[in-house]
Amino acid sequence: MKHSRDTRLLHAGRQARGSGTRPVNPPLMRTSTVVFDSVADWRAAREMRATQQVLSYGARGTETTFALERALTELEGGARCKLYPTGLAAAACVLLACLKPGDHVLVTDAVYQPVRTLCDELLRPLSIECEFYAADGSDIEARLRPQTRLIYAEVPGSLFNEMVDLPRLAALARRCEALLAVDNTWASGWLFNPLAHGADISILAVTKYIAGHSDVMMGAAVCNERSFARVAQLSESLGQTASPDDAALALRGLRTLGVRLAQHARHALAVAQWLQQRPEVARVFHPALSDDPGHALWRRDFSGCNGLLAIELRDRSPARRDAFVDALQLFGIGASWGGYESLVVPVEPTAARSVTAWSGRGACVRLHVGLEDPADLIADLAQAFDRTAAPATE
Repeated sequence: MKHSRDTRLLHAGRQARGSGTRPVNPPLMRTSTVVFDSVADWRAAREMRATQQVLSYGARGTETTFALERALTELEGGARCKLYPTGLAAAACVLLACLKPGDHVLVTDAVYQPVRTLCDELLRPLSIECEFYAADGSDIEARLRPQTRLIYAEVPGSLFNEMVDLPRLAALARRCEALLAVDNTWASGWLFNPLAHGADISILAVTKYIAGHSDVMMGAAVCNERSFARVAQLSESLGQTASPDDAALALRGLRTLGVRLAQHARHALAVAQWLQQRPEVARVFHPALSDDPGHALWRRDFSGCNGLLAIELRDRSPARRDAFVDALQLFGIGASWGGYESLVVPVEPTAARSVTAWSGRGACVRLHVGLEDPADLIADLAQAFDRTAAPATE
C-alpha cells in the first residue's frame, strides 16, 4: 500500500514489522569498536559495507545513524545518504568528491557564503577553477565549458531567495556530462526534492529545519546511484562521520518537520505581507509573495514555504540598519535558522555576491520567522522601526 508522505515521514527509518516488539524510536547505539565472532565475519562486513549498511566500525555508522540515513534517503527520494558533522562539511565533501585538478565548477552567486570561501581557499589551490553564475541561472549556459564537471546550485538562493529553473540546470549538466549538486537546506527535503528534478546530489544542513530545535550540528548528502560511490568513498577517506546522539535528536525532530514548516510558512507570510506595507522597506525577498520574481517557479516546483525572508531598507545607512536590529526584542541576533525561535542578522550583499551588482542599494536584513505568534513579531518589528526612524530633517 502506498502511503502519503505525511505518514511516510513518521515511519521512515524505523524498524520494520516482523520482530514481534519494537521501539517507536530507533534505539541510541553508541560504539567505536565492533567485534566479530570470526575473521570470516570481519572480512564479510568489510566487503559489504561499500554497498550496504553494515555495522563494522563506529566511524562507518551505527544503527542510529543508519536509521537517519534511511529516513533522509526516503524523504529525498535518493539511493543512499552520508552523514557529516555539519552542513558545510557535507558541501565540502561533495565538492572534493566530484572534482579533480583541471576541472571547472559552476557555482551559484547565491551560494551559502562559507562555500564561496571553500572555492577560494580549498578548490582553487587544487587547480580546480571555480566560476560563479547569476543566482537566477540566466547566464549559466554561456559559462559552460568542456571541463565543466559540476554545477552547484541553491534553490532558493541564500539570503535573497532567488529561484532557478532546476530541470533546466539538470539538462545542461547532462549535456556536458557534469553532475548537479543542490543545497536543499531551505526546503529540507520536505518542500522540494532536487533529485526528482534531475539533480544528482541533495545537500542538507540537518542542523536547520530537520533537527528543528537549535541543538544539533549535522549535515547530509543524499545521492542517486550515479553519484553515491564517489561521495561515500571520499567522505570515508576523510573520516567524516556523525554522532549517534545527534542522529537520534535529528530523527526526533524529523517527525514534526511537516507541521513545523507549515507554521513557519504561515507566520513568515504574514510578517512578509506586513513588511511590504511599511514605508521603511524597499523590498521583501520571499518567493511566496505574488510579486516576487521567482514566484512562478516556486509555485511550479515547491509544495510550500519556510520561515526565511530578507528585506531591503530604503535607508542605506548600515549604522541605522544595525540599530534597527539591536532594537528588536523577540528576534535573537544569531547565526543559523530553522529552529523554533525567530532570528535576525544584518546582511552585507556586496561581500556575499560577485555576479549581481548590489552597490547603491538599501541596507539589508535577514529574518527567520519562528513559531511565536506573528502578531507579537509584527509588534516587535513595528517598535524597532519607530525607535530607529530617521530624524524628520534628514
